[in-house]
Amino acid sequence: MDDQMKKPAVFLDRDGTINEQMGYINHPSRFFLLPGTADAIRLLNANGFLAIVVSNQSGVARGYFPVELVHEIHAKMEEMLEKGRARLDGIFFCPHHRRGTVPEYSVKCNCRKPETGLIEQACRKLAIDMARSYVVGDRCQDLEMARSASLKGVLVLTGYGRGEREYLLPGSSAKPVHVAKDLLEAVQWIINFKKNS
Repeated sequence: MDDQMKKPAVFLDRDGTINEQMGYINHPSRFFLLPGTADAIRLLNANGFLAIVVSNQSGVARGYFPVELVHEIHAKMEEMLEKGRARLDGIFFCPHHRRGTVPEYSVKCNCRKPETGLIEQACRKLAIDMARSYVVGDRCQDLEMARSASLKGVLVLTGYGRGEREYLLPGSSAKPVHVAKDLLEAVQWIINFKKNS
């Protein structure tokens, strides 16, 4: 792939970053976008970044809901974002957990964050300039995935973010390049950093 054709990406965690952290989202009625999410993704669209969701959905392996529900939730997410004139370039999720109860999904995989398999899947499908790409999430595992993939990680304080920053981040070897109040502030920081670098 010609490097000129590649675009930087922002790999976005889903629960707690894009939508309200509700534990396992086992029904579409439990899915709510966080304020400013569509604005944030629209900014990525307008500034030449690919907006890519990377999400652990181990509820499938644990038998809490079928994999079809994850697709249904993602269709709802895209529809809600479209109403805010925002668009995702890709959605990749891990349905696995090695201690699950559904045999076909109860495996040790390389796509469950903090492993980098979801990013690798995205790179096979999309022309991504990894040197200029970021990960944004509310968990230290998002920052660990960013580090393993040689990407810059941004921690948001929505979802689990505040607790992770206070209790887990001090002992984690993966540190964020920036801590943002929410996804919109994270995206604004990324765009300003790009313009000034």
